[in-house]
Amino acid sequence: MPPVSSRALLLDLFCKAGGAAKGYHDAGFDVIGVDIEPQPHYPYAFYQADALDFLTAHGHDFDAIHASPPCQAFTLAQRIQNRRHPDLVGPVRAALTAIGRPWVIENVEGAPLRNPITLCGAMFPELNVYRHRLFETSFPVTAPPEPVHREPLTKMGRPPQPGERMHVVGNFSGVRQARTAMGIGWMTRNELAEAIPPAYTRHIGTQLLNRLAAPILAAA
Repeated sequence: MPPVSSRALLLDLFCKAGGAAKGYHDAGFDVIGVDIEPQPHYPYAFYQADALDFLTAHGHDFDAIHASPPCQAFTLAQRIQNRRHPDLVGPVRAALTAIGRPWVIENVEGAPLRNPITLCGAMFPELNVYRHRLFETSFPVTAPPEPVHREPLTKMGRPPQPGERMHVVGNFSGVRQARTAMGIGWMTRNELAEAIPPAYTRHIGTQLLNRLAAPILAAA
């Protein structure tokens, strides 16, 4: 584990290439990522390990925990193709609850999250995607108002045209444009297709950090 820092420490489970991590770091956290696969482009401290095993062994060492369990079981493409994938949301929720630290579970629309908020790229002026994602939290959070979706979405596989929102999924065209649209400057095409914009977790992380600071302020 890294040396003690004056910043709050967040565990980023199923971290992939670090879209969520960047947002939490920008909000004020030090972040450690864990994924079962190598993540050579992850921008912070990284451990290659099974996420649930790492959580059980080390979760108490962190101030807060974020988890993005694999979402393939809930995507429309997988339902159409009738492929079977494990649903890890329930086991992850149970493990996070047992640890007792503030936590966030992120996933796609259709995932079995409980009373989640939905974040959309249209809520953040610096983004040029819609990319709805759900966030279930163990603490109260709020979402910005969602504007009307006036810009058309780029058709899958086609380069984006002026006035369109990018559709950063699958074998999309325009990696450089996608990095700008997502607010992510370091990822490959495949990494971008699996990422969430850091603006989402910066928004949640700011509220989480304020919540962590509240008991300290109350005791002062």
